[in-house]
Amino acid sequence: MAILASTQVTPTRMELTKQKNKLVTATRGHKLLKDKRDELMRQFLDLVRENMELRKKVEAGILSANKNFVIAKAGMSAETLNTALMAPKQEVSLTVGSKNVMSVDTPILNYHTRTADANDIYSYGFAFTSSDLDDAVKSLADILPDMLRLAEVEKSCQLMASEIEKTRRRVNALEHVIIPEAQANIKYISMKLDENERSSQIRLMKVKDMMLEEAHHYSERA
Repeated sequence: MAILASTQVTPTRMELTKQKNKLVTATRGHKLLKDKRDELMRQFLDLVRENMELRKKVEAGILSANKNFVIAKAGMSAETLNTALMAPKQEVSLTVGSKNVMSVDTPILNYHTRTADANDIYSYGFAFTSSDLDDAVKSLADILPDMLRLAEVEKSCQLMASEIEKTRRRVNALEHVIIPEAQANIKYISMKLDENERSSQIRLMKVKDMMLEEAHHYSERA
C-alpha cells in the first residue's frame, strides 16, 4: 500500500530541509535499532540454550535429593528425621546485583555461606542418621549455585524478550511508517516546489512578452 504525503505538510524549502533531516535521522536510527535487535536475539538464544541445560541439571539434582530423602525417611523414624533437620547449622546470604546488556538490566545473584566448612551443611550428628540423608542434603547443597544461575538466566530471558519485542516494534514503525512518510513528504514538497518554480518562470516569461509587446507598440507610435 502506498504511503501518501501528510496533508499537514507545508510545501516550503524550510519544510523540505526538515523532512530530509528527519529521513536521515530515521534511517540512522533504523540501522542502529536493527543492529541492537540482532545482537539481543543472539544473546537471547545463548541464554535460552543455557537455560535448558541448567534446568535439566537442576531437575536431576532435585530428583536425586528427593529419592535420597524418601529412602532416608523409610530407614529412620519421623521424630529422628524432624529433629535432625530442625535447626540448620549453615547460613546462606544472598545479594542481588545487575548487569547492563544492550540497555537491559539483567540480574546477578551472589550467595555467601556463613562458613566455608563443607561439613557445616549437616545440622546433625552422624550417629543416628543414615547416609541417604547425608546424600540428600549434599545433593541440595551442590545444586544451589545452579539454581541461582537458573533464576538469573530465566529472569534475563524474560527481560530480553520484552526488550526484543519493543525494539522490533520500533524497527517496524521506522521501516513501514516514519521513513516512507518522510520519503513521501520529500517527494510531495519537491514536486510542489518544482511546480511553483515552473509557474513563476511562466509568469515571468508572460510579463517579459507583455513588456516587449508594449515597447514594440510604443516604438510604432513614436
